[in-house]
Amino acid sequence: MAYDEATAERVRDILAIHGDELAERKMFGGVAWMLRGNMACGMLGDDLLVRVHPEDYERALAEPGARVFDFTGRVARNVVVVSGERLADDEELAGWVETGVAYALSLPPKRK
Repeated sequence: MAYDEATAERVRDILAIHGDELAERKMFGGVAWMLRGNMACGMLGDDLLVRVHPEDYERALAEPGARVFDFTGRVARNVVVVSGERLADDEELAGWVETGVAYALSLPPKRK
């Protein structure tokens, strides 16, 4: 599945401040951004995947346009899908991306 390259470029702009800690990988047929080896967020089609802290998961799902991530028929814990329709606003996109960044940076770095 392809992903929305225009929105992905906006996400890249938001994440650019993380420099060497940031890596981009093809995942789920889309693209994902990793910080210190931990997934922060990704794009799948027009939607944004956001990894959230377990304590914030239910609150995140209650946000407009958010739903569970069940790509394989199994719900991925702590990953929220934000509908592409909700991503037109730069502040809303940045807020979701920063949610993923905060969680990824709260985790220990993964070894290469």
